[in-house]
Amino acid sequence: MSYHAVSRLVPLYVGERRSILQAVLFSLGCLRLLGHQFDAIEADQMPYLPLFPLRLVASVKRVPLVVTWHEVWGAAYWREYMGGIGLFGALLERMAMHTPDLIVAENAETRRRLLDAGLAAARVTVVPNGVDMVQITAAPPSSVRFDLIYVGRLLGHKRVDDLLDAVDQLGREGEVLTCAIVGVGPERERLEELTSELAISEQVRFYGSLEQHADVYGLIKSSGVFVLPSVREGFGIVVVEALACGIPVITTDHPDNQARLLIEHGVTGWLCRPSGDGLAEAIRQSRTARADLTRAEEMLGNCDWDRIVDRLADLYETGVADGVGVKPR
Repeated sequence: MSYHAVSRLVPLYVGERRSILQAVLFSLGCLRLLGHQFDAIEADQMPYLPLFPLRLVASVKRVPLVVTWHEVWGAAYWREYMGGIGLFGALLERMAMHTPDLIVAENAETRRRLLDAGLAAARVTVVPNGVDMVQITAAPPSSVRFDLIYVGRLLGHKRVDDLLDAVDQLGREGEVLTCAIVGVGPERERLEELTSELAISEQVRFYGSLEQHADVYGLIKSSGVFVLPSVREGFGIVVVEALACGIPVITTDHPDNQARLLIEHGVTGWLCRPSGDGLAEAIRQSRTARADLTRAEEMLGNCDWDRIVDRLADLYETGVADGVGVKPR
């Protein structure tokens, strides 16, 4: 596999929001594909803007355009995200949905939302995200142990502050727990300040970004429970990784958190209200109840990269063989 850049590197985020400049430059760079030969185009849904030049390229080159769709935001969330101009984002999202020949949704809920938006059922198939089970199994546990661990970007909707509130609340009740927070993002400084204000700095450690996946898996394996406080996830691959590492997961029962669909409440983990109180209650449950992670084995098998690759290869080959997106000659 060879990688070829189509534009210069521009940061994906400006603060907590996606960079418009990055989307524009990458979109223009996609037009360079007109000078190359290939059998199919596979793209990510975000940002939406590049999907329009890719539609043009796919039509000119007579190849299928397959897009992986992580989540459907909808008008309400766009208004929350950008205010009044969020309506333009919602319109762009709707238009972008109709650019691909085939869409790969990460879960059944995302597929349902795409169909509700007017897409034909034949154009949307579900293939979950994959993890490298061999790499996860080989990673040795860390020598440093934590009661709780969070891994992910430090963004507002991830609600890591709720996790800190839960740690503080449990500590005041006499349950002093240690917590690892692995990740980077614009919220880090505020979260570190909150940790200091709550006087839980000795219990919480911020790791930033770890260079090797094995180091992340090692920390997860040496922790008691994985906590994902997020209220918005398109899939939640860290949940699959945590279960594969052999620890249960606590996450929110928020309708926009699709990671909740990966957890069997009270069995492979716990679902809770999206708040510090809700997380604290779920953590209490995890301290007294025993999870049965064998119930996650089928789901983990379906998310193994070897199986995912086979499914995607079949999808691409079917698209090419059926002439999806190909104009009659």
